[in-house]
Amino acid sequence: MQHLSMIGLGAALMLLPAQAAQAQVPTHIAAAVADAGRPGVDVYRDDRRKPAETVAFAGVRPGQTIAEMIPGTGYYTRILSKAVGPKGRIYTLPFSEPRAPASRALAADPAYGNITLAAGTPLNLGIAEKVDMVWTSQNYHDIRAGRAQLNKAVFDALKPGGTYLVIDHSAVAGADEGVLLSLHRIDEAVVKREVLAAGFVLEAESQLLRNPADARKTQVFDREANRNTDQFVLKFRKPAAP
Repeated sequence: MQHLSMIGLGAALMLLPAQAAQAQVPTHIAAAVADAGRPGVDVYRDDRRKPAETVAFAGVRPGQTIAEMIPGTGYYTRILSKAVGPKGRIYTLPFSEPRAPASRALAADPAYGNITLAAGTPLNLGIAEKVDMVWTSQNYHDIRAGRAQLNKAVFDALKPGGTYLVIDHSAVAGADEGVLLSLHRIDEAVVKREVLAAGFVLEAESQLLRNPADARKTQVFDREANRNTDQFVLKFRKPAAP
């Protein structure tokens, strides 16, 4: 009987790391990821994109105001909308008309009534209020020119102490601008240098989306690389007012 009890204790101890990992995701974020309104194609990508852990790392809380730049088809827009809740607000910033239809549809969807389509540009986010967070996922590299002005616009749009969350596909160290065009990747060191130059501080970085097996030399849309790229997750902070 004592032997069986020890086995039971050992099994319980083996479960603790997994339980601890789950405990790090707040319930409001877990519920946002479990939202039944999310498209099946988005849910299919969750195993690689780890949205619950990523949103928890960013520190998204109910009631916050978040501006999401270049949101694509809205993978994170829906999650962020539910995570901030009815007292929060999401500004979606597609930056160009060809990218806007998905954002326009979400802004008109009553299931996501806290989403506003903003007619911003990389030089002027076009948001009337200061926000708690600016979020961009897998798209920083799409800003071909004017990233210094973009980062200044983000800095100006944030409240003191606000967060700038940048996720992107990693390029090899020293990769030049041609890699942005051909592979849709960017050197993490370049992102850090450019964002810090705008006045931000680097608060934290996550290993959640790292993939050491990715040689970082193929286009992100390549069949072998797709969904398995090495990605960095950087959390910058606008310094609080003195």
